[in-house]
Amino acid sequence: MNFRKSGLRHLLPVFCLLLASAAAHAQLQPSTLKGKPFNNITLEASLKPFKKNDKAYIREVAKEMFVQWHALLRHADTVSVMLWTGDGSEILEYKGTPSQPMEWARYIGNPNTKHAVNSGPKELSIHERAYFYLENPPQFTYGDLKFIVETLKEEGRKVTGKPIRVGETFDPGPEFAKSDFKYKRHPEILGGSAMGHNTMVSCYSVLKADKEPYAGFPNGIPEGTPFGTFLGKQSNKFLKDMGFDFLWLSNGFGFGVEGWSSTGAIFDGKGFDQAKLAATKSKISDFWKFFRTECPDIQIQTRGTNLSTGTDLARDGVDLRSIYKDKNILPPPNSPWAALDGDFGLEMVGYMSRMAELPDERYLFRYYTHDPWWINSPWLDRYGREPHDIYLPMSVSRINAKGEVKLPSHLNFLSIDDSYGNMPTQVPDEVTPHILKARYDSPTAPGPLVWVYPFDEYHDWAYKYKDRLPEIYYGDWLVRQAINNGFPLNTIISTGSFKNVIKNQPKKFSESVLVTIVPDADSELEKSLIAFVKNGGKLMVYGPAGHAGKAFLDLLNLKNAAPLEGEFKITSVYRGDAMTTPYPDQILHSALFSGGGMTTQIMDTKDTGTRALSQMTQAGQLRDAAWVREKPEWKGGKVVYIRGTNSSKFTGGKLLTPDDPAKLFTGPLLMRYALQEFGMNLDIVKEDPSVKNPVLTIARSNNAFIFSGYNPNSTIQNKFRFPQGAPLLLGLDTKLDQGNSVYTLPTSWNRESRVFVGQNDGIVSLKELHSGEMGISKRFRVSGLKNATVRIYAEDNITAKDFHAYLNANYPWKEGKISFEEGDPKLGKHFVVENITGSLVVSW
Repeated sequence: MNFRKSGLRHLLPVFCLLLASAAAHAQLQPSTLKGKPFNNITLEASLKPFKKNDKAYIREVAKEMFVQWHALLRHADTVSVMLWTGDGSEILEYKGTPSQPMEWARYIGNPNTKHAVNSGPKELSIHERAYFYLENPPQFTYGDLKFIVETLKEEGRKVTGKPIRVGETFDPGPEFAKSDFKYKRHPEILGGSAMGHNTMVSCYSVLKADKEPYAGFPNGIPEGTPFGTFLGKQSNKFLKDMGFDFLWLSNGFGFGVEGWSSTGAIFDGKGFDQAKLAATKSKISDFWKFFRTECPDIQIQTRGTNLSTGTDLARDGVDLRSIYKDKNILPPPNSPWAALDGDFGLEMVGYMSRMAELPDERYLFRYYTHDPWWINSPWLDRYGREPHDIYLPMSVSRINAKGEVKLPSHLNFLSIDDSYGNMPTQVPDEVTPHILKARYDSPTAPGPLVWVYPFDEYHDWAYKYKDRLPEIYYGDWLVRQAINNGFPLNTIISTGSFKNVIKNQPKKFSESVLVTIVPDADSELEKSLIAFVKNGGKLMVYGPAGHAGKAFLDLLNLKNAAPLEGEFKITSVYRGDAMTTPYPDQILHSALFSGGGMTTQIMDTKDTGTRALSQMTQAGQLRDAAWVREKPEWKGGKVVYIRGTNSSKFTGGKLLTPDDPAKLFTGPLLMRYALQEFGMNLDIVKEDPSVKNPVLTIARSNNAFIFSGYNPNSTIQNKFRFPQGAPLLLGLDTKLDQGNSVYTLPTSWNRESRVFVGQNDGIVSLKELHSGEMGISKRFRVSGLKNATVRIYAEDNITAKDFHAYLNANYPWKEGKISFEEGDPKLGKHFVVENITGSLVVSW
């Protein structure tokens, strides 16, 4: 347009300004997020938002997807869209013709039942039949899908100024779209029973002959074709033709047959069939080999199972170490099931155990915002707009072999559209601030507890020994229950990486308690752990000790007696959680679910450095369930041993069922109680044993302690005391109880703590103040102090010359300045002031 001739000359400056703004917007660099930007953020979506097969409409919808999430996308290097086009049968059915009609996920509910879509009795659930999500959903061809992929890339680039990648999905089950391929023409590929008997495609199945032409098999499928070969060849053709950049394998596909169950090909709930292990591993490995032969270059992203590394290996033969040899694979993220069942322990254990070792440094956090198929939007209804499943898993970090703290490189949202194809802006508007805060607060150092995970040991034991599958299976379940009962575990390092780090950085874990298994006799891990303790380290060991060597048995002062199982009377030196009705003193120890029978006893009961913490007795026979040992020559080192009872069992459902806490003591509680031996009190006040315990994480971020929690019952109280004193949660008040800070907190919460108080009682508060002074970035007031010792954890880069303390003073801070000391380095980098009464203000 010629502005001068059109008479719109006065708008020329405005137009130029808009052009400049758009250009600047397109070049916008990601915010640093304090040096923690994401490599990639993925928006997952079905095709349902494209309610009309109209090119202009599709373009507007695509633009809106990126606009809604732009406040978050600016913090990523790359933006992706993952399309839930169908159930993956669109890949299997593809013939290579753009005009071919495409079956797609236009349903609510399960379309692969005996009931026709939109039919059947009213009382049928949506898991028993399906409805169209619109009265007349649009029809799409493969050519239309290619246009959608191209449009997403074009519009995404315009909005974000970043590279846009688009991925496709394959699901093994009956959800999402009708599949004649799976359920009519080739039912021989079905195996798993997660959604009914033989409803899930087995990755190591073999196809029968089929004369139908396919893009990768124009003359049909030959008899005996491995499914991996067929899927690989079809994927290679389909993904390239459509313009897709990666493929997501959903719901455990590629990771065994049973992605959702605590049983599998090896474990049936009654025992472990060791003889099947090698063959099952080979079948899974063959799938990946066959698939990669035909589809070698595409990046594979994976959902994985709902369980953990050790559990999957022992129950279903899933050899994660072998799968991770593929360097172009993105490991499985956290399971979204915590939204459904509140089992955050299982989510956290699965997430951490799968990131202990990785193909490279990339891993993924996934958040469940909407469900495009089952009429629920977790952020709005399952979570009730509470961000616990943001703050808890985003407090997790891994430590690599170099000793570096590594955060998730990828962030996914399942999904940005709901079951009706709507994209309510309320969800990105409300979720984004929590995601960003969790990332700002994410770990920069090991947490108070570090899980040294036996990734290599589990994979070695499974094939080297004939009796250790129960031990491999049990370990992760024990930790799952410990987390569900308030054990604040959220940092992980593999045993392999630990051995390297502790050799080169011996002080790396000086502020942490290491949590790990009993190492094998004469192993390098055994030597590393013994040296760690004897040089002042703090260690908690769990699990059976039947394969322990003499050196480690001596360290623990442990001997093994004859195994016992069944019901025991349990005693403990700990008062336990404060309740009107105490926990029962009976406990059930099942050898099958607890890695063998109870065998452990203190070897030398006269050893002055050993103290029994918990004992179990049965018919006059005693077994020591937990004890602590320390010696003066260990330079402050200490080890706690907990044999561990997995207080849960298989009752026929998908997951192991915990014992009723009103009838039987929950064995994994001992792991939280025993933290008192390291000066950490994490007590709970609640009505009775039936009230669920809270889940807690404590991360170290820029020298702060970041507390995050989920209280399934908001009537409980949390009580905290550390070696430094009582932690004060920023912005809150506490009534101290015998040196513990006490808080009644909501369902989900996330608070910073930089101040610890040594004071027996009184109401104390910690509030942030404005700077009001050049050169000062942070200022806090602690009030209600009585002859208190106060420890302050300033930011990492703050030195004594940058730190200031004032007693009973106010703006403009010209009076009341007091001296301080640098605190004991055993408690980390901090400053300390003593004998403080009244109000203390600190700044830097």
